[in-house]
Amino acid sequence: MFIDDIIRVTQATWQQGEIPTIPIASVNTDSRHIQPGELFVALRGEKFDGHDFVQQAIDRGAIAALVEKEIPNCPCLVVENTLFAYQQIAKWWRQQSNIPVIGVTGSAGKTTTKEMISKLLGCYCSPGKTVHYSYANFNNDIGVAKTLLEINPEQHQFVVLEMAMRGRGEIDRLSSIALPDVAVITNIGTAHIGRLGSRAEIARAKCEILLHLRGTAVLNAEDELLLHTAKLTWRGQTITYGIDGGDLRGIVRDQQITVGNVTWELPLPGRHNAMNFLAAIAVLYALHLDPQISAQVPLEMTLPQGRANLISLKNGVKILDETYNASPEAVVASLHLLQSIPGRHWVVLGAMKELGEYSKQLHRWVGEKINQLDIYGLIVLADADTLEILTAATTPVRKFTCSTQTEILHLLQQETQPGDIILCKASRSIGLDQLVRQLQQTMG
Repeated sequence: MFIDDIIRVTQATWQQGEIPTIPIASVNTDSRHIQPGELFVALRGEKFDGHDFVQQAIDRGAIAALVEKEIPNCPCLVVENTLFAYQQIAKWWRQQSNIPVIGVTGSAGKTTTKEMISKLLGCYCSPGKTVHYSYANFNNDIGVAKTLLEINPEQHQFVVLEMAMRGRGEIDRLSSIALPDVAVITNIGTAHIGRLGSRAEIARAKCEILLHLRGTAVLNAEDELLLHTAKLTWRGQTITYGIDGGDLRGIVRDQQITVGNVTWELPLPGRHNAMNFLAAIAVLYALHLDPQISAQVPLEMTLPQGRANLISLKNGVKILDETYNASPEAVVASLHLLQSIPGRHWVVLGAMKELGEYSKQLHRWVGEKINQLDIYGLIVLADADTLEILTAATTPVRKFTCSTQTEILHLLQQETQPGDIILCKASRSIGLDQLVRQLQQTMG
């Protein structure tokens, strides 16, 4: 990649001296970590403006800066919008790399499915090559572009991207950059329903990934709304998957899943994780890879913090840390995962955000689902919506309302005993991960 390439792709105007003819080492948006020879992109955010750090980036050895305004005495490429230009560079680099790209979206299970796909595809890499995939939550406008720009054709054989959204048009934009060869949609839930207004609108937003698909759609066969909406957008090759039906139907026994005559060890417990793993298996079929190869390799998975993380404390109590985020469907999936772990079950729930006018109704729905399970203790971090859970959940032996996490901590210290399992789940903004850390410090 050269400066001339950037000018051609972004329609940038060069400022300050002659255009360098040496290759660009890489593209970086963080002036604190600029390496010599990199192109610095000055992005604007709510709390920062990269233009304030252009001189610092140049001083650290940046070959030039991509900016929206002229910076005196600095080698710069001037464009109208640096984020759009950054994304166009990422799209161009993705096209130059010519490596299969798998895009993953959906209301729940995106990260787990991305990790499972990456693990399975690792079994098919040539010596010296790996799977390149979205790190942490790099699933937005900046994160997807960053992941694409980190592709190294000499090191990477597959690329797996997670794509998130909060409204219409976002997945369209991300997939127009990524141009996926395989598009996976895990499900249509109620996350962000407060912004979009209905599950039907959420489905349309998620199915935007199909607008720029160059190969095969991988769809959850058990989600009728998803299948219906996808047909309005996509007429190409499709593979559906499910436990109750689909082109690829999985049979789950103990911790194994069988599709056709091939059996894999499930890397994570729970029906929802079996569905996520089926999506990953479907990707193998979409890429025409021999499924037997990955079935012979034990898959060890370590999920990001706050996702299906079972923590053993010294006092014999265990925490099921699911604090990363929460939608109604994800909470119910976590409840079922809790049920699969032997012990006396405690549930600590905080509010689920961005549900809009449906918030009370969906919190109540979670409480009704609790009645179908064997829950010993239910604790809610009280607000107007979480009290709906407490009211609807009539079967737990013990029920508590707490106003602070400190109050929950003291309650669990008094009420739990060896062998108990505590599920902690809430939207990320609630910060229940702090409670998990406090439990580890005081009881671990």
